[in-house]
Order: sequence, then structure tokens, then C-alpha cells
Amino acid sequence: MTSTPLERLIHFAQATPEAPALTFDSVTLSFSDLDARSGRIASAMLAIGIKAGDRVAIIARNLPAHFELYFGCAKAGAIMLPLNWRLSSFEIQAIISDAEPSLILVAAEFRGLLSPQLQTPQIDLDGGVAAWRDAADLPALEHDVDRNDPVLILYTSGTTGAPKGVTITAHSMSFLVRMAEELFAVTADSVHLLAMPLFHIGGIGCGMWALSQGGHTVLLQQPVPETVIAAISAYGVTHAFFVPAVIQTLVDVPRIDAMNLTSLQRLLYGASPISEALLKRAIAVFGCEFDHTYGMTETTGTAIWLPPKDHDPDGPLAHRLRSCGRALPWVEMILADPATGDPVATGEIGEIRLRSDILMQGYWRKPDETAATVTPDGWLCTGDAAYQDADGYVYIQDRYKDMIVSGGENIYPTEIENVLYDHPGVAQVAVIGVPHERWGETPR
Repeated sequence: MTSTPLERLIHFAQATPEAPALTFDSVTLSFSDLDARSGRIASAMLAIGIKAGDRVAIIARNLPAHFELYFGCAKAGAIMLPLNWRLSSFEIQAIISDAEPSLILVAAEFRGLLSPQLQTPQIDLDGGVAAWRDAADLPALEHDVDRNDPVLILYTSGTTGAPKGVTITAHSMSFLVRMAEELFAVTADSVHLLAMPLFHIGGIGCGMWALSQGGHTVLLQQPVPETVIAAISAYGVTHAFFVPAVIQTLVDVPRIDAMNLTSLQRLLYGASPISEALLKRAIAVFGCEFDHTYGMTETTGTAIWLPPKDHDPDGPLAHRLRSCGRALPWVEMILADPATGDPVATGEIGEIRLRSDILMQGYWRKPDETAATVTPDGWLCTGDAAYQDADGYVYIQDRYKDMIVSGGENIYPTEIENVLYDHPGVAQVAVIGVPHERWGETPR
């Protein structure tokens, strides 16, 4: 059975205690440092009455404290709850009311997002957390938290409705360890640049890759293009994950072609569609291997993968660049008729449905929403419309809810957008359906 991120941290704290684990703002924590700090946080939480299953929230831009808290919660049996600081105060209050955290770690700049009437104990991340953490003795924990217990709740609204808390177990998180080792070639010699927000699975989840392999993670607060490029050069970054919007800003950095990016080995991308034109340019600019990862918070990240060998824009299989790849070895996938649940034929469009131990435990305190998303026999209904070719590669067309029905024909906005993106005069485009007197709907 694959180790959990916590088990890997404990292993490397003993095997390579002085190896660099996490660098932020020119300060580096070793594996022994990160293990000790998370142990103190676990002890400090237990000392104020935090119990197994309690939620502990954090609202801040990317900080080492996120990882200290994650591992501290895992050691104490608590559940980490990263809050999205981009949300409104109303949305934050709704999440707090739903999750009912027993403690909140908060950066001063986001204190205004919390209600003045909030009774939950709060710890200041701008100074108070270090004193609180370091005043605690290291706990004598056995690290025997049940792998099927939740360790993380990430709130997502998906594409509709109020935010829902995706509940993720330690067992599901263990697959991130396996991905890093078996798919993404992350080793103890790897340097992973992490700039995606840690309130997303694409941040906190990807953050476990290098940490779980004894490698070095360089944490940035935000993906500022010039800062990202400078960090790649300064730290010899080998791996990074970005959403397409960030990749666009990076290839647009002035004189990017002349900069030293030779340390890069793998650049992973996902979370939203990427235009073929941008992908081809990025491949040319960065000169490293590329991976496309398809997944969702509900799948603890990647579930379908397009490996580097399929990123060949000038080869005979260049059309695979439009694919998100094939299901991972530990993920079952079908394309189903959303009305009946029956699998569709090869080449026909159906809803991507996934089944695996990597899936969420459910939506926090929302059994009806969970039942509407996960079938009784364990299939997660993603809402994504796609077709599969004879080789098993999956080609996403769009979200089912975004599909335009015009004169009885199904039109997927992404197909039109991809064509328009190839025009040199188009920088950004979005296609939506609007009412039409004759056809019912038409693209705009």
C-alpha cells in the first residue's frame, strides 16, 4: 500500500533530516524542521482541546504554515480547511457556518473577511502563530490515524450552486505520492516550483509531490511571471504545475526565449482548457517535457493523464494534443449517457464518469449533493462531455451545462473557441449560447 504524505514526511525526517524540504522567501526548512514544526502544531492544537475530526481553518496567501498545518492536522487527527481568500466575506461566512472550524489561522490582510461576531478562536499568522506553535512540546504521537479518516476539506462551487466541502481522506492523498513517483518522475533530486494557491487541490495536492519523494519544494506566494522565471533559474527548478492562464503570462514575459530555463524537466498543466496555439508555443519556449493532467477536487487531483510522449506537435499523432489522455492505472473510467448511465460507443460523446479509491469521501454534510454526484455503485459524474478514440484517449468537448442546442444540434463552445484561438489576431475568446427566435439558441 502506498504511503501517505505524512508517512513520507516522517520517513525523510529520519532518513535525510537535513535535506531541503521547503523554501519560501529565501528561508529553507529541512525535512526535520517541517516534521518538528508540524509536531508542535499538533501538540498546540491538542493542548487547546482540538479533537480528532475537528476542522482547523487557514486563510492566507501561500505560506509554509499551510504545510505545517496540514501535517500537524494529520498527526492530531484533525482536518485542515484552507479558505479561499478570493471569495467575498459572505461566501467565507457561509463556509465557516457549514464547516464549523474549531480554530482559524488568519493573515492580517484577510481578517476583514471574517465576521466581527465570529466566536471561533483565531491565531494571527503574522507573528502569533510561531509563538503559539513553538511554545508547545513535541507530542508523543503514534501516527496511527486511520487512513480512511478525512485530512482535508476543500470548498468548491464547481460550476453551479453554493460552495460544497470536498472531503478528502489520507488514503486518497496517498495517490499523490504514487503519481509523483510513477508518473511524473519526481525524485529526491527534483526541485518543484509551487505557485498555485494552496486552497486548491492544484496547490496543496501538487505540493505533496516533491515532499513525498524527499525532493525540494520552492514555494511562491503568487505566480507573478517574472518571479516564476527568476525562481526557475535561481533554484534549478525541474518540475512545475501551472494552469493555462499562467502559462500564457509566462510565454509573454519579454525576452523569455533568451532566459536560462534549462533545468526544467517537466511542466504540468491542467484545471482548464488550453488552446493548441498556446500549447505549441509553450513547448517551443520551455523546451522540456509536458504533461496534461485532468481531474477535479473531487478526484484529489489528476485522474486522466496525457504523458510527455504524446506531446509531439509535429509528429503523426499531433492530434493527441487535443486530448487530456487516458485514465490512470488506478482509475476506472466510462463515458456514459447522462440520462441512462449506459456507456456510449467509441467515438460518441458521453459524460466522463470515474471510479477509484482516489475519489472524495463525499461533500461535507451534504448527503443529497453527494448522492447526486456519486452513483450508488461508486461512479463520480463529472459533468464533462467527451468522446474516446479507439486507443482510449479522451477528448473533452465541454461541460454538459455549457452545451448549446441550436436547431436540435448539439454545439460545444470549446470546439468553436479552439478554432478562433488559432487566428493570430485573437488573444482570448469565450463562446456562449444566446436565445434565437428560429433556432432556440445560437453561439455568440
